[in-house]
Amino acid sequence: MDRALSYLRDGPADSPRIARDVLAIPNAPPVVAERLAVALLGADPRVRRDHTGDWRLAHARLSLVSLAQCTFAVVDVETTGSRWGADDRITEIAVVLVSRGRIETALESLVNPLRAIPAVVSRITQITGAMVQSAPTFGEIVDDVLAALAGRVFVAHNVGFDWRFVSAEVRRARDLQLDGPKLCTVKLTRRFLPSLKNRGLDSVARYFGVEIEHRHRAGGDARATALILKRLLDTAAEQGATTLEDVSGVPPRPGRRKRRPRGPTWMDAI
Repeated sequence: MDRALSYLRDGPADSPRIARDVLAIPNAPPVVAERLAVALLGADPRVRRDHTGDWRLAHARLSLVSLAQCTFAVVDVETTGSRWGADDRITEIAVVLVSRGRIETALESLVNPLRAIPAVVSRITQITGAMVQSAPTFGEIVDDVLAALAGRVFVAHNVGFDWRFVSAEVRRARDLQLDGPKLCTVKLTRRFLPSLKNRGLDSVARYFGVEIEHRHRAGGDARATALILKRLLDTAAEQGATTLEDVSGVPPRPGRRKRRPRGPTWMDAI
């Protein structure tokens, strides 16, 4: 890692160069180079990945990062419940990238949670035990998840819920600490659309005219959130926001008594 940081001080580099010049693995196939670079750099907050896929040293402050330079990884997970730090696990995950106005799905997969899915959850998500029985475990797709997230801004609707579940799964699978900037589209809605009182995903989607295909499934909700993020960033830009720090700092709601912080629940996320 020290060699990587020293190497990146001279400028950004793609994954094949990292494999060749830092890890001393010349002629690594692109897929292998990508996995090696993600394993080395993906979870380190001192490094980020730009919209071109190059690795570079992270800026010391978010104020230096313009929105145009950011690639946003919009994440949605379906889970067996709300206890991210205990028995509940991810049953489906999707990551949709937003960069310079373009939207593309980077990852979408059912996940075998290695435990039963409660009937009440299956009724909402339509994900059953039979559907995930032959699906990969999170440990089997963790490298793909890290590759989709590496160097990007983690975004979700009620970001705390998805971040905590993905962090817990990454920690179990690879003993890595997920790190990096994150944005919450609920908080962005509160800041830039203060007149919209209901900030649930369905309400915000209706406001922007976004149709949610396959509601309560990771892919459908992530793609809808990506479209909402794009519209929110446009709204923020119209109000003068130009940097990641401009949109990441959310002021407290006026006239509200400060409450004891509460962890996000499964019902909040849906």
